[in-house]
Amino acid sequence: MNKLLKKKVIIPVFAIVILITGSSFKGDFFEIAKQIEIFTTLFKELNMNYVDETNPAELMDTAIKNMLDELDPYTKFLNEQDVEAYKINNAGEYSGIGATVRSYKDKLVIIEPYKDYPADKAGLKAGDEIVKIGDIHIADFDDNGSELLKGANNTSVKVTFKRQGEAKTATITRAGVEVDAVPFYKMVDDKTGYIVLAKFNAKASNQTKAALVDLKGKGAEKIILDLRGNPGGLLSEAINVTNLFIDKGELIVTTKSKVKKFNREYKTKNKAVDTEIPLVVLVNGSSASASEIVSGSLQDLDRAVVMGARSFGKGLVQRPLRLTYGTQLKVTISRYFTPSGRCIQSLDYWNRDENNNAVRNTTFNEFTTRNGRKVEDGGGVLPDIEVEAVKANPLTTALLNNNVIFDFATNYYYENKITEISDFNFSDTDFQNFKTFVSQSDFSFETKTEKSIKEAMTNKEDVIFNAAVEQDFKTLLLDIEKSKTAALTTHQKEIQSKLEDEIVKRYFYREGLFEYYLKNDDAILAATELLGNTSKYEGILK
Repeated sequence: MNKLLKKKVIIPVFAIVILITGSSFKGDFFEIAKQIEIFTTLFKELNMNYVDETNPAELMDTAIKNMLDELDPYTKFLNEQDVEAYKINNAGEYSGIGATVRSYKDKLVIIEPYKDYPADKAGLKAGDEIVKIGDIHIADFDDNGSELLKGANNTSVKVTFKRQGEAKTATITRAGVEVDAVPFYKMVDDKTGYIVLAKFNAKASNQTKAALVDLKGKGAEKIILDLRGNPGGLLSEAINVTNLFIDKGELIVTTKSKVKKFNREYKTKNKAVDTEIPLVVLVNGSSASASEIVSGSLQDLDRAVVMGARSFGKGLVQRPLRLTYGTQLKVTISRYFTPSGRCIQSLDYWNRDENNNAVRNTTFNEFTTRNGRKVEDGGGVLPDIEVEAVKANPLTTALLNNNVIFDFATNYYYENKITEISDFNFSDTDFQNFKTFVSQSDFSFETKTEKSIKEAMTNKEDVIFNAAVEQDFKTLLLDIEKSKTAALTTHQKEIQSKLEDEIVKRYFYREGLFEYYLKNDDAILAATELLGNTSKYEGILK
């Protein structure tokens, strides 16, 4: 136990020492060394003297995670498995079953099988609940059960799963999985090309360039670059993607840190593919980090019109720092600034409210683009043209986060036979069925108003808080609950859009969803219309 203990204690010690060597605040060395010594002796005495047997590895893991949680959600300790996953995510290829999987304590749920990859070939569908892998029950497996699905190419794994309550088995032969940065591109009409850039892995700029060149060869004179739902990735790839539309030598991003070596200016290094082609960039609340560098810099340089909804607002840069035993610390090293000088970070993790939640920025400073247009910092990239259907609202977000939309889509798939995408039509009757589904589920979400009322009732002052006031509060809570049901109708357009997305993927995979977007997505239709109106497009940029 003592050997294991020493090994586990060394990890955070080395992590902190690395931070010390990179810090300009050398005067803090004594205080840091003092705290390391206190922690080391505490950890040793705790593990040696606690009344029951301890697990040093789990204790250390908890200690590290809680320490880093006080900083920001992007600064994380990566164990050896995490490091490998991080590399795979950036590389864009791995060996596995080819499906997005959500982990629970007692099951794994297939969220999306990728077309023609192992899980799909084995017949697995979105909504299938894997309860057993080989001879191991997920409920009895202490670690993340999805690790059991990983393995070398051409190795097989037998899974037991439930589909609509019925137990089934399947054997999946693992294979190499390519994660495309650009999963789809196509001509919208005879002069407008559409490119989906889904992530900024190592393939992002090359695949975007290939798509752009191919579309131009097919007659594209205007381009829509879709960054909606793109969570970001490699900073270098964000620069390279921007460079496709901005010529060599332009400043795209400046990073500022307390560590001098992390203060850098990033400029385009190559000749652009096309500096003149009219360009619209689509963003939404899930477009973050590298997506915001591309959209923000193209906006600042008046190279593109940004459309959609305000982006996420992640203006922080992370870098993995090597630790001992194959582990790493992914740490926030700097803030980045777009060409106009703005930082679009929306949450302040260093000033928190009474519930220890990061404070959202509500004060925005104005900056100007190259042509003198006004843009703001502190809250993501605000589009030049907002598209209402792209905006998120708390109800739709709650329905997504609680898997209500996902579960309804699963039932819809097994109750409706659709063979052609042109045959799909989500009717008002279907939406009414969804409302019934919601009312019969255990879905609930608490509004800010409800939370305030419940807190007032909990902390009531007896002098003024009598039975009549309490009854009024209860009545108000009931009225709010009723209004939530009505809100499903109020926000039908946004909710129905998410339902259609999920349902179309069940029948025609993600490629089919993008095909569906070309004729039905409000943002793409609006972008196509804008690009068709040259004077309006140029008027926005000037």
